[in-house]
Amino acid sequence: MTTASNHVLITGGAGFIGSHLAEYLVKLGYRVTVVDDLSTGSQENLGDLLPQIELVVGDIAEILQNGIFQLEQFSLIFHLAANPYIPPSVENPLFDYRLNLHNTLILLEALRSMSRCPRLINVSSAAVYGNPSSLPIRETDPTVPISPYGVSKLAAERYVSVYSQIYGIPATSVRLFSVYGPKQHKQVIYDLLVHLRKNPPYLEVLGDGSQSRDFTYVDDVVRAMSHIATEAPAKGEVFNVASGKTHSISDMVSHLCHLHNRSPEVKYTGKIRYGDAEKWVVDISRLRQLGFQPQTTLEDGLVAVKAWYDGISR
Repeated sequence: MTTASNHVLITGGAGFIGSHLAEYLVKLGYRVTVVDDLSTGSQENLGDLLPQIELVVGDIAEILQNGIFQLEQFSLIFHLAANPYIPPSVENPLFDYRLNLHNTLILLEALRSMSRCPRLINVSSAAVYGNPSSLPIRETDPTVPISPYGVSKLAAERYVSVYSQIYGIPATSVRLFSVYGPKQHKQVIYDLLVHLRKNPPYLEVLGDGSQSRDFTYVDDVVRAMSHIATEAPAKGEVFNVASGKTHSISDMVSHLCHLHNRSPEVKYTGKIRYGDAEKWVVDISRLRQLGFQPQTTLEDGLVAVKAWYDGISR
């Protein structure tokens, strides 16, 4: 993983996770090409990387169908291009289907036509589990998604696995859990930072505080994905990618308030977004058996996010 001759494609590479992955792979000596339609990602996320990487702006399915470039030039493909959030899938399931499933199938068809194709790392989501039938959540547990987003991600996983088994495409899927970090301009941690800054005496939070998540710092996620890319069997298997530590929403809120040295009145609304599961406790034994260990605690990760947010808020 240290030779500059290796050429990597990251679809959705201008997004929150994809841009962190691009930065990490460049540091490892990879040549990186990013494809992104910039609908949710941005060139700003890539920052100083732009002179060092190639950015192709466009939809990955259209790029492949129009022959803008060939996949033979890549040794690895990290497929992150997707609708990354549950609410848009509930509002518009067809939009979610096109981005998450249709585009994945176009990519798989392009790989199927190759005599020697690159390794594919398909980025999936914890949403495939729905409300878990048991805890901790293992990769072998039932997958019963409760949102169109979870359905599209699960279907994409199954296509990846079947294409790997039938057509010999070396491929792995990774199920991500509650990823957070700098450059994330949505989701609960960012929203709470914004509210703490705008209205310090009062903080409104969805749910009742007992909801739990495995908050996984983005640096650990991209390290895990890179490790899986070279160490996994790549025969269509899946890996949970998480920290292996569970925190309640109320604990996370307390950490953030402590970091800001503030004691706001916290009001829990009792409401949750449709499609969100209540509790996540994640088993990452399969990932650890591959030789990977998460390194970032929630406390350290929140310090890093606050420092980033302070920088963009000046």
